Amino acid sequence: MSKIDQMIDMVKTAIAKGIRFDYLLVDSWFTCFALVKFIKTRRIATHLIGMAKMGKTKYLFNGKKLTAREIIDRLRKSRKVKRSKSLSCYYSEALVDFNGIEVKLFFSKTTKRGKWSVLLTTDTNLKFEQAYKVYSTRWSIEVFFKEAKQHLGLGKNQAQDFDSQIASTTLTMIQYNLLSLAKRFSGYESLGALFRNTKAETIELTVAEKIWKLIVEVLSEIAQFLEIDTEPLMQKLIADNERFIKLLNYNTLLQAG
Repeated sequence: MSKIDQMIDMVKTAIAKGIRFDYLLVDSWFTCFALVKFIKTRRIATHLIGMAKMGKTKYLFNGKKLTAREIIDRLRKSRKVKRSKSLSCYYSEALVDFNGIEVKLFFSKTTKRGKWSVLLTTDTNLKFEQAYKVYSTRWSIEVFFKEAKQHLGLGKNQAQDFDSQIASTTLTMIQYNLLSLAKRFSGYESLGALFRNTKAETIELTVAEKIWKLIVEVLSEIAQFLEIDTEPLMQKLIADNERFIKLLNYNTLLQAG
């Protein structure tokens, strides 16, 4: 199957399972007429917002078949380019016919000499700033992929079993969500810094565990020599020491399996 057909099948499955959404957000790899047609033929009220390519695809604009680049050139010459202060960018928009389906194209660039990018949406009532803000939520997905691959080993599972791959990806997502939650309530500037610190603490705890076993053995010998119970002796020694309390709790968890 092509990537477009696979993606459409995934969306169909989501809809069949009762998942509802206002917008389907995709990058330029997936924005095409097949997807536009698929979204427009759904019974549920949903729309597509996708980054499109400034390529050879043609749209009917003012009675002529033009590429996205040719359309923005005409808009620019007609002085229909505006400035968005809130988003700090230049933009323009055009209602076009895409093989019989009306869509809206949003053009934008951050500087006067910058390159134009284009968003395509089936929601012809959408305004530029609103479309930009909705589409920008995709950025969190890109951040997840980057940081999960860099710090959590996403995609490095070499198992050939499908269930194993699903489990590996799911565990990575759980780890990422937990670290993101910890980052939100801590002073870390990035997830990477939090991950490195957590990893360092894990290594430190592994070393501390070995030391703890030696401490337990020594205390057991002392308790036998004094003919007293080991546990009350340990409790007395570590009652005022937070690090020892942490080790004791950790050791209890290890014994519990």
